[in-house]
Amino acid sequence: MRRLLALALLPFAGSLPAGEDPRTDAARPRELNLWPLIVERHPPGAALQEMQALGPFFFARDGGPGSGAESGWRPLFTQATAPGGLRHETHLLFPLFSVRQDPGGYRWSLFEVARGHGGAATGPGPATERELDVYPFWFQRTSAEPDLNYRALFPLHGTIRNKLWLEEASWTLFPLHAEVKRRGATTTYLPWPFVRVTRGTRSGWALWPLYGTESGPEGTSTHVLWPLGFTRLQPPPPEAPAGTPPRRNEGFLPFYATASGPGFHNEDFLWPLFGRTRHQAPLPAYTETRYLWPLLVQGRGDQQSINRWAPFYSHSRQPDAEKTWILWPLWRQARWLDHGVLRERHQFLYLPYWRETQTRPDRPAVPAASLTHLWPLWSGWDNGAGQRQWQFLSPLEPLLPGDPRVRRTWGPLFALARHDAPAPGRSRTSLLWDAVTWQVDKPARHHEFHLGPILGVVHSGEATRLSLGAGLLAFHRSANGAWRLAFGDFERTPPSQP
Repeated sequence: MRRLLALALLPFAGSLPAGEDPRTDAARPRELNLWPLIVERHPPGAALQEMQALGPFFFARDGGPGSGAESGWRPLFTQATAPGGLRHETHLLFPLFSVRQDPGGYRWSLFEVARGHGGAATGPGPATERELDVYPFWFQRTSAEPDLNYRALFPLHGTIRNKLWLEEASWTLFPLHAEVKRRGATTTYLPWPFVRVTRGTRSGWALWPLYGTESGPEGTSTHVLWPLGFTRLQPPPPEAPAGTPPRRNEGFLPFYATASGPGFHNEDFLWPLFGRTRHQAPLPAYTETRYLWPLLVQGRGDQQSINRWAPFYSHSRQPDAEKTWILWPLWRQARWLDHGVLRERHQFLYLPYWRETQTRPDRPAVPAASLTHLWPLWSGWDNGAGQRQWQFLSPLEPLLPGDPRVRRTWGPLFALARHDAPAPGRSRTSLLWDAVTWQVDKPARHHEFHLGPILGVVHSGEATRLSLGAGLLAFHRSANGAWRLAFGDFERTPPSQP
């Protein structure tokens, strides 16, 4: 497009002073702004190029060989390639349909109701497999290991393996017949869940909800009028010291329930309203009393405590976490240690105000990173190393935090204003999806402003460029203060080569 415009205005090129080449002028824009048709730009010092067209709808971003790239028509279609090209994602009206490809194979999903994958196995087993699920009706796996293959049509007939947290489950005309295998035990339901028989490493039977019993290496359990009356006895693990008592749970809800084991004892009266808990050696000492749970709870111990007078005030402390509520759910404050990172979060009514800071206790000199939401109006990010961003109108980020697919597909559609500062002294701000933009690059002494294609102003060093109509008419001022007029001036600073 720029070349066509330049050729169309070639007859006006004679208006330039004789012997003067406009390409030698230092004040060159880094952005072509033909809003709303197209806005194309590249940050300095990198091969990265970005393009946005028809407002926020069409976009493309390419960092050059070895870097990531993304493009699409928001929100209908987006695609992204990870650095090095090892992973490629495609989304249609995310999260409606998604496809991901990597060296291990492929995976697709239709709103997580229908999904499939193929390629390398995700765990121990054969080298390749294919899987197709259409919840809750069809389940299929094809693998090089015949014992892992299955096909199942729910509720008519079928078998699944290592699916839905089950080692193996089969059914015929469910719920008339169902069978579940787990750790060497087989439980048969005729029909589910009313009549149950268990054989193998565990044994038992049940006529639900009247009575049921089961015993095995993991302990014994009995229920009467489920879930009211119950008894569970779990032996200590083999590595436990000699004389360690078993874990015992029994009660008849809601009147009374008790749980005891090595170092702890818990009782509930009129469950779950009233109760008390006591921990002692080998556990850290702790006592807790509950009145009208969860409103009034008092607990004290060596490593944890809780002081709850809900909904007015609540404060709890654990070895790596601390949480405070004031006038629940009005104000919440929490601190916890997450893999060596101290995270502190403040919330007002969960969403309207949400702020989290992250610091490293072992590196006190490192600035804190922060993320702030004033939902649904504003979101701001600061990585603590000089990179900052904010966006005006941000309704989805607090609801689905940290999801790059949401940021790529939906976030820009709401960005009436956006500010990006990749490093100290460098920033770009845009209004109305790049209708108005201005850039600041203090290290390079470069400032740039665009009002769509109507007006462009560039200050680079001592030079200045003022353009109308995206360069149809341009005024240049050199470092010595001399002005000149140019027609058809569409040159920009070229991107850096990788």
